[in-house]
Amino acid sequence: MFQEHTEVPTRRSGWIEVIAGSMFSGKTEELIRRAKRAQIAKLRVQIFKPGIDTRYADDAVVTHDRASLDCQVVESSDQLHLLAAGYDVVGIDEAQFMDEGIVEVVNALANAGTRVIIAGLDMDFAGKPFGPMPQLMAVAEFVTKVHAICVRTGELAHYSHRLEGNQGTILLGDQTVYEPVSRAVFTQIQSQPPHVPGDLD
Repeated sequence: MFQEHTEVPTRRSGWIEVIAGSMFSGKTEELIRRAKRAQIAKLRVQIFKPGIDTRYADDAVVTHDRASLDCQVVESSDQLHLLAAGYDVVGIDEAQFMDEGIVEVVNALANAGTRVIIAGLDMDFAGKPFGPMPQLMAVAEFVTKVHAICVRTGELAHYSHRLEGNQGTILLGDQTVYEPVSRAVFTQIQSQPPHVPGDLD
């Protein structure tokens, strides 16, 4: 069940909400839902995303099902701080790609009375905490963990298994690059020796 603060933000009551989970768990979908509800309430809403996220659109946050909402692209937390001032509600998608300064920025926004809604991957493909997400979850008043469905077992999934051999932490992709898997499946995958091209199967 999703829980969200329904009080209209004032200069005394800003707060931070984090929506965290694996790939394909509905993080952006939930961010869009909350932002649209705020728009219905006639609040001043602005969504941001890091410039590195170029998968579907340059000027919108987009779910894997292609639902979208217009946004502004930022290249740093400093730029976000400048552009987010004056809004009642600020949404940030793919926050795991932001620099560490985002923690100070969202705290400042909340302290100034802004409702800040953050969506991002809590873990990378190796199952390690991703970017500033752990710190953001720590300072947030509300944290929602969303889950995908494991494509191999049908159980709840909160790991993002990378199907390609690229070992860099950041690799943008969709269902052709990542699959959501359960803890049991992820543990099994991690225990298997890496496949070397040319090895006999």
